[in-house]
Amino acid sequence: YAPWCSACQQMELIWESFAKESEHLGITVGKVDVTQEPGLSGRFYITTLPTIYHANDGVFRRYRGSRTLEDLQGYVLERKWEAVEPVAGWKSPSSIIMHGMAGLFNLSGWIRQIHSYLTGTLGIHVWISYSIFILAILLIGLFLGL
Repeated sequence: YAPWCSACQQMELIWESFAKESEHLGITVGKVDVTQEPGLSGRFYITTLPTIYHANDGVFRRYRGSRTLEDLQGYVLERKWEAVEPVAGWKSPSSIIMHGMAGLFNLSGWIRQIHSYLTGTLGIHVWISYSIFILAILLIGLFLGL
């Protein structure tokens, strides 16, 4: 979820109720703010919000059903998740490819923080910050090319 997402805000009360019932269902329920954890949004290949995953014994399935409390509970109690195709091996959050994707998302967050520091804290003009990044990319490419 993301705090600015209106669909996430609409679902928040339902999700909290579902989390309160989790002990009776024999599951663990959580939520992740993708603005605070960009690596996880990359690892789970989050393209829409909110996104719900069911994980059991290292097998991940994306929940695409109705987002009512009854349907979420039924998905678990009636074991409807067994009929859902697991996430493909290469797109699985535990795959090496998705570990790499998480790294790229973390790198982009790190670059955004540096840019904010340069422009906000140090007061450097935006275009100078861009120029610094361009120069850094060129130097890194040159170094790797050598």
